[in-house]
Amino acid sequence: MKTAVCLALGLALLTAACAPKPDAAKSPGAVKTIRFATDWRAEAEMGGYYEALANGEYAKRGLKVTIIPGGPGVNVPQLVASGAVDMGIGSNAFIVMNLANEHVPVRAVAAFMQKDPQVLIAHPDAGIASLADMKGHPILLSDASVTAFWVWLRAKYGFTDDQVRKYTFNNAPFLADKRLVQQGYLTSEPYTLEKEAHIKPAVFLLADDGYPGYAGMVLASDNLIGADPVAVQAFVEASAAGWKAYLHGDPKPGDALILKDNPEMSPDVLAQARAKMVEYAIVDSPDGVGAMSDVRWQAFFKVASEQGVYPKTLDPKGAYTLKFNPAVGK
Repeated sequence: MKTAVCLALGLALLTAACAPKPDAAKSPGAVKTIRFATDWRAEAEMGGYYEALANGEYAKRGLKVTIIPGGPGVNVPQLVASGAVDMGIGSNAFIVMNLANEHVPVRAVAAFMQKDPQVLIAHPDAGIASLADMKGHPILLSDASVTAFWVWLRAKYGFTDDQVRKYTFNNAPFLADKRLVQQGYLTSEPYTLEKEAHIKPAVFLLADDGYPGYAGMVLASDNLIGADPVAVQAFVEASAAGWKAYLHGDPKPGDALILKDNPEMSPDVLAQARAKMVEYAIVDSPDGVGAMSDVRWQAFFKVASEQGVYPKTLDPKGAYTLKFNPAVGK
């Protein structure tokens, strides 16, 4: 859901909001207070940041971090570009590459989801055993998804635009028609369908079929990166420690803050989301938690540019920096 909301918002405002705030950091070490905007309401998909806050990982590195939850209509890149917040979450690789294409001075400094949790969901008895089997089936997609991961599906599997049906983030149409395929998030819609509709859908994680995009990236302005790289590095390192503790240690401190920020969340939803992030290695990486690589970004850009989403003359390195990658894998 959060992916569609972020992509649906126009980039025109971003370009107009690029001027740094007058009180932005002017020397290394000057920025110690970090206002961090998330791309949706508090949930397990932000668990590492909440865990780092609860466990004092930010504080021990000299940072005072405030997490600002997102929601419908919140444009995190715009907030970062305008200086309304210091850092924020970039939901997916298209959002980040759009910034480079529009010459917005904001880039990804870490990727805390090595796999984009985007999935397609089918009925268990629809005869669909792979993504390739969905060719010819009607697929419920948001407008934003049509210009995002649908580009990759068309290129790899030969899907056609006449398969697209409007997705309004309501499960009712999917439940009423067994031929329908529906977009979703690995940690969200599948569990909702099981819990509320009592069906166990067939779930296909795009990343496990080769979709190369990162997700859950930390965005920072070029101004902050240049003025206070020490603070950016500290934030990335503390967040990585938080993610390790949240997924492989005691998640209770992080969960307590999540439930405080989002009273509509429930412990069972948090627990199943955490379990899926571990099972599908959404966060973990042999290169280090939060790491990115030129190879992955080039693979993503190749698909998107060949489908006409971006000009082939665009330098994808304008979308990210590897300066803050963890030591492992360097």
